Amino acid sequence: METIQWFEEVEKRKDELIQQTQEFLKIKSVLDEEKATEEAPLGPGVKEALDYMLRLGEKEGFTARNVGNLAGHLEFGEGREIVGVLCHVDVVPEGDGWTSGPYEAEIRDGKIFARGAIDDKGPTMAAFYAMKIVKELGLPLKRRVRMIIGTDEESDWRCVEHYFKHEEMPAMGFAPDADFPIIYAEKGIADFDLAYKNQAVGEEDHDVEVLSFTSGRRYNMVPDFATVSLHVLKYQTEIIQRYEDYKKQHGLGGSCHVDKGTLVLDFEGVSAHGMEPDHGKNAGLHMAEFLASLKLDFNARKFMGFAAKYLGGDSRGRALGVAYSDEITGDLTINVGKLRYDETGGSFGLNMRYPVTADIDAIISTIKDMAAEEGFEMENFTNSSPHHVAEDDFLITKLKKVYEEQTGEKAELLSIGGGTYARSLKSGVAFGPLFPGRPDIAHQKDEYIVIDDLLRATAIYAQAIYELAGE
Repeated sequence: METIQWFEEVEKRKDELIQQTQEFLKIKSVLDEEKATEEAPLGPGVKEALDYMLRLGEKEGFTARNVGNLAGHLEFGEGREIVGVLCHVDVVPEGDGWTSGPYEAEIRDGKIFARGAIDDKGPTMAAFYAMKIVKELGLPLKRRVRMIIGTDEESDWRCVEHYFKHEEMPAMGFAPDADFPIIYAEKGIADFDLAYKNQAVGEEDHDVEVLSFTSGRRYNMVPDFATVSLHVLKYQTEIIQRYEDYKKQHGLGGSCHVDKGTLVLDFEGVSAHGMEPDHGKNAGLHMAEFLASLKLDFNARKFMGFAAKYLGGDSRGRALGVAYSDEITGDLTINVGKLRYDETGGSFGLNMRYPVTADIDAIISTIKDMAAEEGFEMENFTNSSPHHVAEDDFLITKLKKVYEEQTGEKAELLSIGGGTYARSLKSGVAFGPLFPGRPDIAHQKDEYIVIDDLLRATAIYAQAIYELAGE
C-alpha cells in the first residue's frame, strides 16, 4: 500500500479546519447550572457545543448519538472492538484581562485566541478532522473508531459517569487534552472542603471584624481575585497602608475603598491550572494571610490563621503533614481553589493531586485529624483514582511509532498532575496537543492554539487512529 502523506491530507482541508475551529470556539460552553433544563442539564452553552459537534459529525456521515444530553459520540468503521478518542466541549470560565474577546476566536500571530482553544475544543476539532481524513481515504479498519464527547470534564465528570452507564467501553483510546509525546500516568485527584462554623464568644478585644470574604470559583483553578469587606474599629489608616505594602511586596494588583463605613479590599493575583498551583498567584490565600496579620475578631482569626499556618505558600502539603512524591508522577500538590467566609463561618475548597503510589486513605485521615484539631471538618469529598498504563502496552507502542515517524523526535513517556478522560479507560493515555517547549496556557487569559500545531496534531491523530484501528 502506498505510504499515506498525513500532513498533506490535513493541508488539503486546512482552511475548513481553521474556520470550523473558530466557529466552535465562539460558543460560550461554560457550565451554567442556574440555567439548566432537562434538555440542557449543564446549561445552554454546553448543550450548544455538544449539538454543534453531533450535527457536524452527522453531516460528515458518522453515526451520531446523544447520550442523555450529557455526552455523545461520533462513530465510523467496523469491528467488535472500539478505539476511543475522548474529548470534551466544556470550558472553564473565561476570567478577566483578555486582549481580544475570549469567544471571538481572533487570529493573531498565527494563533487562534479563545477560551477552550487548547483545552479542549481546538484539539477536539483536530481529532474530528483526523477521523474525517481516515474515513474519506476509505482505509480498511478492523476496529470501530468512536469520538466520545464529554460536557463536564472541567467540573464533576457527570458526563463520563452517565455515558459509560449506557454505552460500550472502548478497548483502548487516547484523549487529545494534554501534552505530546505520551502521558501514560496521571495523578489521583481529590476535591474536598475544609469547613469552619463560627463559635459563640464573649467580649473580646479586636480591631477588625470580617463581614464577608470570597475568592475563587473552581477547585481546579488558582483564584486570581479576592475581595473582603471589613468593619474596622481602630487604625483604619494604618490597615490601608499595611494593605498597600503587602500588595507591593507580593506583586499583586488590587484596590481599596470605603463603602458606607465598610472597608472593602481587593487583591488581583494570577490564575493558573490547579494541577500546579505554583504557576499562579493565589489572590485568596494572599488575602487570608494578610488578614491573619491583623487583630481580627475570634472566628475570623481562627479561619484566616488556619490558611496562613497550613495552606499559604505551601502547595505540597508539608504543613498538613501529607507531603509525598514518587518517581512515576512526582509531588503531591494542593490547590486552594475556593475560599468563603461570612458571619456564619467559612470554607476552603481544596483540589489535591496525589501520586500513583500514594495511600489516599492515610492522607485523608491525616488531613481530617489536623483539621479537627483546629475546629475544621472535611466535607464534600470526591476522588478520582490515579491512572497508569504499562510501557509495553499495545496502545503505547503504536502511539510511540506514530509520534516518532511524524516528528522525528523520541516519544518520551510523561506523567501529569492533570486528569484527562484517558483515565476512564483501562488502556487509555493522554496524547497531545501541546508540543514540547510550548507554554501551557490552559485556564489562563489569552488562551490560544498555534495554527501550525493544530495542523500537525491533526496529522498525528489521523495516523494514530489508522494505526490503532486499521488492519
